[in-house]
Amino acid sequence: MSENVAEAIQRLRKEVAELHQELTRYGLVVWTAGNISARVPGADLMVIKPSGVSYAELAPELMVVTDLEGRLVTDDWAENVAGLKPSSDTAAHAYVYRHLSAVGGQVHTHSTYATAWAARREPIPCVLTMMGDEFGGEIPVGPFALIGDDSIGRGIVETLAQSHSRAVLMANHGVFTIGADAESAVKTAVMCEEVAKTVHLARQLGEPVPIAQADIDRLFDRYQNVYGQ
Repeated sequence: MSENVAEAIQRLRKEVAELHQELTRYGLVVWTAGNISARVPGADLMVIKPSGVSYAELAPELMVVTDLEGRLVTDDWAENVAGLKPSSDTAAHAYVYRHLSAVGGQVHTHSTYATAWAARREPIPCVLTMMGDEFGGEIPVGPFALIGDDSIGRGIVETLAQSHSRAVLMANHGVFTIGADAESAVKTAVMCEEVAKTVHLARQLGEPVPIAQADIDRLFDRYQNVYGQ
């Protein structure tokens, strides 16, 4: 176990609550839509946003703890607030954690431009160096799935298995992103909306010019393995 489970939960509750404010700051969510989750290291647990609670009201103690089947945890050290249900997307998040061991955080948004691409069931083509850096190619579209079970999670896993991308546009639904931790998944959600908007605007002027795959591969390798500190 990498750290005490109770301490890890408290740390992640604070982190996840604060990261939700980044979604509103970047205009990626409205009302109570969208959510962030984080895997608890050393335990088959996750911390996730409660269902139907406004972003202005979110606080660390309101973050919900479930197991990786999406069931509420009742142990004393989890301290779930009575009456709060986890996000309606909990089953999808749980499925992803069960099947992608490297994923430590997830984000779901209905951000305007990226969701418009999802409504067309059209991948965002890789026509920007930023996309090569961050996504290693196009941002793919996952299958249509209804909320309520792990169908969305299955679609996320199956789609991302065939892509470098850490973002997927679920058909007629919205954006799901993954990361090594919750913060990196938030960054990917922000970047996804940015490139969705830019490519949409480019299309108003004409057909964007795709980047050659060999150049995309070089961009991705440099950004993931060399860039930064």
